[in-house]
Amino acid sequence: MSEDKKEKATTNSKSLNRRDFLQGLAGVPVLGAMGIALAHKKSLEKVLTSSKKKVVSGDLSEINVALLGAGAQGQVLLNACLKIPGLRFKAVCDIWEDYNLKRVSRILMKYGQEVNSYQDYHEMLANETDLDAVIIATPDFWHAEHTVACLEAGLDVYCEKEMANTLAGAKSMVDAANRTGKLLQIGHQRRSNPRYIHAYEKLVKEAGILGRMTSVNGQWNRSVQPDLGWPKKYAIPDATLKKYGFKSMEQFCNWRWFKGLGGGPIVDLGSHQIDIYNWFLEAVPTSVLASGGTDYYVKETHEWYDTVLAIYEYETKNGVVRAYYQTLTTNSSEGYFENFLGDQGTLHISESRNRGSVYREPTAPQWDEWVNKGYLTAPEKPKQIAAGAVLDVRETIAPDRHDIPLAFTDPYHQPHLENFFNSIRGTETLNCPAEIGYETAVSVLKVNEAVESGRRMSFAKNEFHV
Repeated sequence: MSEDKKEKATTNSKSLNRRDFLQGLAGVPVLGAMGIALAHKKSLEKVLTSSKKKVVSGDLSEINVALLGAGAQGQVLLNACLKIPGLRFKAVCDIWEDYNLKRVSRILMKYGQEVNSYQDYHEMLANETDLDAVIIATPDFWHAEHTVACLEAGLDVYCEKEMANTLAGAKSMVDAANRTGKLLQIGHQRRSNPRYIHAYEKLVKEAGILGRMTSVNGQWNRSVQPDLGWPKKYAIPDATLKKYGFKSMEQFCNWRWFKGLGGGPIVDLGSHQIDIYNWFLEAVPTSVLASGGTDYYVKETHEWYDTVLAIYEYETKNGVVRAYYQTLTTNSSEGYFENFLGDQGTLHISESRNRGSVYREPTAPQWDEWVNKGYLTAPEKPKQIAAGAVLDVRETIAPDRHDIPLAFTDPYHQPHLENFFNSIRGTETLNCPAEIGYETAVSVLKVNEAVESGRRMSFAKNEFHV
C-alpha cells in the first residue's frame, strides 16, 4: 500500500460538518443512497477536507460502532465483537423491530451497552453523529447501498460477504471507499485466520513445501434443511416488507434462495473458499466451466441452484493450475475444506478447527527443517505394510502427515474484526480491503453466468480491477 493510501486509510472517521450532511438523509426513500451521495457531493468534499486528523495507536481508546442488520449473521458478528475490548455499540438498525432489534438490544444491555434502535438506516446515520464505524450484515442486495451511504457519511465499514450480488454494486463500493478515503473491510474472515495466514506465509511462501502447485479442490456441503420459519406473532407488516424489497415473510427469512436478493450457494458459501484459491495461488482465474441446477428443492421457493460444480483455470507464475469446487445443499459429506496439491505435498485446510494437515509426497525432500522451526508437527507415519506384502500396481504408499501447530479457538470472525478495528486505530492494515473483495466477487459471480449459459466463460484481466 502506498504512503498516500496509508494516510487516507488512517483518517479519523469524525468530521466537523457531518451533522449538516447527515440531516439530509432522514426521510429519503430507501433506494436513494446513490442519489444522496451525488446531491451532497459539495458538502461531502467540504467534510472530507476538514477531517485530516490521523489516527494513531491509542487515539481511539473506544471505537463507537453501529450494527446495521441484526439477523443471524449480524448476531454472529456481534458475539465476536463482544470479545474485543475497546468497542462501544451506540446503535442497532434492522427492519424486524419486534424480533431482531429487541433481541440484540437486550443482549447489549447485558453487557452494559445501551443502544438506540432504528428501522431505517437513514434515520440512524442522521441521528448518530458520534459513530466511528458500522458493521453491515444485511442481505446481499442491500450491501452496496448501505456501504456507500455509510462511507459517504464518514464511517469506516465492515461489510459481510458477498460484497454485493452484482458487479455494478461491488464497483460502487470500491469507488466510494477510494473517493472518501475511509476503510472498507469485506468479511472474508479466513484472510485473518491465524492458521490460514501461517499456511500461506510460512508453508506455501517461505518453505515452498508443496513444490509446484498443480491443482486445487474444495467444497462446502450442507445437508437438506427446511425453509426458515418465524414466530407468527412477530411477522413484519406487508407494507414494511415491500418498502425494503421483500414480497413476503417467507422471502425475507429465506432471501438467500431468491434471485435478485442473494447470489445462490456459490456466492453464499463458495466465495469464502474461492477467495482462498485466489490468495494462495497469487492469481485470479482465467476461465470457469460450471454445472448447476435446482435439482432437489421446489423452484418456486428456491430460485437459485441447490447444486453447483465448477472448474477454474489459473495462469500462475509457475504454470497452469486447475481448481475444482463444489457446493451441495442436499448432503453434508465431509463438510467444507480446501486442498492445495503440488508435486511435493498436499495442504488440507479448513476453517473447521479439527482440520489442518500437510502430506509429504514420498519423492519429496524431508521436511525436518520446517519441523524444527515449528512450522509443522513431527510426521505421523502411515501404517507400515506387512513384511513380504506385495502392492497392487495401482496402489501407492500413503504419505507422511504433518499437522499445522496452531490452536485457534476464537470465534471464526473475531480475528477479521480485530484486524478491522486495529486498522481504524492505525496499527494494522486491512486484510481484505475493497479491491480484494471485488476480485472475489468477479470470480464467483461468473460461475452463475457459466451455469446459465452452459459453456466455458473466460475472464478478461481488466475485469478484476475497478
